[in-house]
Amino acid sequence: MGVRMLHRKVLQATWLCCLVATQVHPCPSSCSQCSGPEKNQCEECRAGWILHTNTCVDVDECGTELGTCSPNSYCFNTEGSFECRDCDSACAGCMGSGPARCRRCASGFRLTGSKCLDIDECSDRVLACHGLDEICVNTDGSFRCDCAHGFRHKDGVCVKKRLSTGVQEKGLFEDIQDDEMEVLQQMFFGVVLCALATLAANGDLVYTSVFMGAMAAMAGYWFSDRGDRLLYGFFKGH
Repeated sequence: MGVRMLHRKVLQATWLCCLVATQVHPCPSSCSQCSGPEKNQCEECRAGWILHTNTCVDVDECGTELGTCSPNSYCFNTEGSFECRDCDSACAGCMGSGPARCRRCASGFRLTGSKCLDIDECSDRVLACHGLDEICVNTDGSFRCDCAHGFRHKDGVCVKKRLSTGVQEKGLFEDIQDDEMEVLQQMFFGVVLCALATLAANGDLVYTSVFMGAMAAMAGYWFSDRGDRLLYGFFKGH
């Protein structure tokens, strides 16, 4: 008797659970109340949705006064709500994303075809940078003036860079090799002697005397170490 009673109670409890399970069901995400789990069984909608023939339909706030955004942003509809997104940098006010949805172009941009595109001030303006030692660099919507190579900004102007203390400028023939230096020395003496010989060829005794004296002096100086040092310092710029 006791076993039968227990079995009956278990059956009743199972039946009751099944009955409750059939009555409890989740509503669609857009519904706050419903008669069933299907989308067309909604009875009341959540905020951002409107009931239409037992179906909750998303409200496009961007098409109503609800979707109010700042002047330099636009309304973007989402399910049950909306977002305010920034306009493209080329726009001053817009109706959507991208440079083709501008209400008007921002400063530094102009309407080209159907888009607001960057103005290249460096090519459009004859004197975009007024300094003689400045170069124009175009940027998105603007431009900047940089100093040319070898110059730097100081007090609003470009001034030439100075070499660091202790750095000595190279002479004209600083990088020349020793064998090349010897050839240059010979050429130098040859040019001087040819000039004096040309003057002496005119028969002037004064120039002839100078030429002969220079020949003797240069010959002696040529074979001296002092002469080599003098010419070497001349060509090296010391």
